[in-house]
Amino acid sequence: MPYLATLLNCLVRALYGLPMVHPDSTLLVTISGIGIVVEIVFLTIFFVFCDRQQHRLLISAVLTVQAVFVATLAVLVLTLEHTTEQRTISVGIVSCVFNAMMYASPLSVMKMVIKTKSLEFMPFLLSVVGFLNAGVWTVYGFVPFDPFLAIPNGIGCVFGLVQLILYGTYYKSTKGIMEERKKRLGYVGEVGLSIAIAQTEHENIAYFNKRVNGV
Repeated sequence: MPYLATLLNCLVRALYGLPMVHPDSTLLVTISGIGIVVEIVFLTIFFVFCDRQQHRLLISAVLTVQAVFVATLAVLVLTLEHTTEQRTISVGIVSCVFNAMMYASPLSVMKMVIKTKSLEFMPFLLSVVGFLNAGVWTVYGFVPFDPFLAIPNGIGCVFGLVQLILYGTYYKSTKGIMEERKKRLGYVGEVGLSIAIAQTEHENIAYFNKRVNGV
């Protein structure tokens, strides 16, 4: 899910910005640290209010794997590589991969939007903020040029732009779906993001049909 992907990205970015890895990156460490705290809060809320034990176990397992991975990466890089240049390249490549994965994490939600022709699975504000965030980090990656920041965030800009294009494409059809639902059921309602990202595609389709079509 996007929150787990973002947490892993922040953890690796924080490691990348440490003085003994990539000097003069105080801003990167600070922002990544804030991101870690925010994502932990989000995941804690999700964990507390999630009504499926299976999802709780999955989140716990993924968080454990992430913590072990980042700790192992830090130990290996700091003990086996002895210059900041080497450490920058090693951690930079890893952070680049996970940064791109973070931006790609909503792909399943985008697929649901295309299949259902409804934007209810994809909050507009989240898409806009994601696009702006990627854009700012892309610019930051060019001053001075840092390929490990510029490239993955450039990819993030593309994903963010695609989401905004989907909004322009399916805005009218979404309004039609909501109006039809109001006529049938007497209320509009909406499909929560937590539902879209926590369930399988089959479960999402079934849930959508039940909410929209009453089947």
